Amino acid sequence: MINSRIIGTGSYLPEKVITNQDWEKRLDTSDEWITTRTGIKERKWTTAEQATSDLCVEAGKRALAAAKLNPDDIDVLITATITPDHAFPSTSCIIQHRMNMRTIPAFDIAAACTGFLYGLEIARNLIGSGRYKYIMVFGAECLSKITDVQDRSSAVLFGDGAGCAILGPSEDPQRGILSFNWHSDGSLGKLLIQPGGGSRNPASHETVDKRMHTIQMLGNETYKHAVSKMGQAAVDALNAAGLTGKDVDVFIPHQANLRIMQSTAKRAKVALEKVYITVDKYGNMSAATVPIAMDDAVKDGTLKPGSILLLDAFGGGLTWAAAVIRW
Repeated sequence: MINSRIIGTGSYLPEKVITNQDWEKRLDTSDEWITTRTGIKERKWTTAEQATSDLCVEAGKRALAAAKLNPDDIDVLITATITPDHAFPSTSCIIQHRMNMRTIPAFDIAAACTGFLYGLEIARNLIGSGRYKYIMVFGAECLSKITDVQDRSSAVLFGDGAGCAILGPSEDPQRGILSFNWHSDGSLGKLLIQPGGGSRNPASHETVDKRMHTIQMLGNETYKHAVSKMGQAAVDALNAAGLTGKDVDVFIPHQANLRIMQSTAKRAKVALEKVYITVDKYGNMSAATVPIAMDDAVKDGTLKPGSILLLDAFGGGLTWAAAVIRW
């Protein structure tokens, strides 16, 4: 099987900034309450006119430039999102058209906050088959569009953004994705759900009045499972790569909550100073958090050739996954 590595990253965030002080004006909350419980200080939101594909196109252009590739070089396009432009056509097909790509396979996956890692594993295996050379994977969300702005416990958490990674074959078997694991448990799906809009609860006056088209979360239960599942996934991925937490140079977990990230690092025995943090300035962007943090780490020099990178995520489904990469 041909090994694969990430050869280029890119990201794009909207210009509109929503601070904790903005939420103080809307809800019975405070900057201190939000910061203490989540670590979030601000987040970026799209305008009414912007959609997920708009963010992806910009992130994709930057990733292509970083990889020194052209749109015609891409063989497969995958977008991980729970906020697609439309139920159909897929956001990936919209991106493929807007970026003037060939008539390549293009499809979306919905694994919530774990979506980008799911996309990496799919891309890794497609490249490993020898049939495809370069694959573009997006993690992108406009969570502001499905945030219940009346829910004090969850409204302050979410932001918008898009991250992109381009994978290609690795000539060095020791460089690239070293190990991977991914999981799900549908019995816990109701802990984190957008109940309205699908075939179970199609749009109606009732579903709109009950705010069923927004994110609904049982925060305490979700927190417990996130710490447990992310911690075990990280340990399993490191074991599969023949490494330990002490070998990790950079740890990028899903940026949902600072306390979850710190607890996961402790369980994986990764030093807290190795945890790369963006949640303070971007909030929880679901599938977009990991690729955006990864691109930031590349741009600021934290990720260097040869660095051991641990990725870890947990989201609705429930889903969770972890990967070890030698950069």
